[in-house]
Amino acid sequence: MNRPLQPTEPSPRIDPRQAEEMRPEWLDTLARLPGAGLRGAGFPHNCLGTLMISEETFGPFLEYWVTCKERMSLSAREQELVILRMGVLYASNYVWMHHVPVGREFGVTDDELEALRAGYYEGFSDRERALLALADELVEARTIRREIWDACSPSLGEIEIVELVNLVAQYVLFALINNAAQVSVEEGLAGTPAIDDPITAPLARETQAHVRPPSGASRKEAKPGPGSDR
Repeated sequence: MNRPLQPTEPSPRIDPRQAEEMRPEWLDTLARLPGAGLRGAGFPHNCLGTLMISEETFGPFLEYWVTCKERMSLSAREQELVILRMGVLYASNYVWMHHVPVGREFGVTDDELEALRAGYYEGFSDRERALLALADELVEARTIRREIWDACSPSLGEIEIVELVNLVAQYVLFALINNAAQVSVEEGLAGTPAIDDPITAPLARETQAHVRPPSGASRKEAKPGPGSDR
C-alpha cells in the first residue's frame, strides 16, 4: 500500500451532525437502501453527518445516491465489488470497513476480499473483471485509455460503462470527504477488518486509531442508526 491508510489523525476535522438531526424525508430516502449492511451498526453516521454540514445539497445528493443504488443495471454484488476496490484505491478504511459487511451480504467471499485488496481479478467473472479493471483505470489514469476500453468493452454494454463511471465518481466523493475530513469509523464496526487486517481473524479494534468514538463523546454505547431493529 503506497498511501497511508486513512484516517490517520486522532479526531475528525469536522464534527458531524447527529443522526437525530436528519429530516424525515432524508430518513425516508435512506430507508430505500437495498440490503441491511448500511443499517443499524453499519449505518454511516459520521460520513453522512459530515455531508449534512451542507444541508441544501445533502437532500438532493442523498436522493441521487440511493436512486442509483436502486436502479442501476449493475447488480448489488457488482456495485459492492467496485466500491470495495475504491476503498483500497483511496486507502479509505471508512469506505472499506462499511462495505465489507455489505459485500458479504451480497455474496462477496473472504477470498474475493483478499483479491480486491491485492488487485488480482483472475477469480472473478469476465464482466466483474472488466468492471474492476475499468475502476482501476478511471482512478489511476483519470480516463479510459483506448487499449483498456477495447479489452473491457466486449464484456459490458454502454449503459454499464456509463453507470460504472457514475459509481466510481460517487465513491471518489465518499472516499475524499472521509479522508480529507478524517472522518472516524464508527465503533459499531470495531470487529470489521480494516484494509490491512487479516480478513477472517476476529478483531478487537476499539483501541486502534481508525476506530474512534464520535467527536465530543466518551466510550458510550452508540445509538442504533436508521433502519435498526433495536
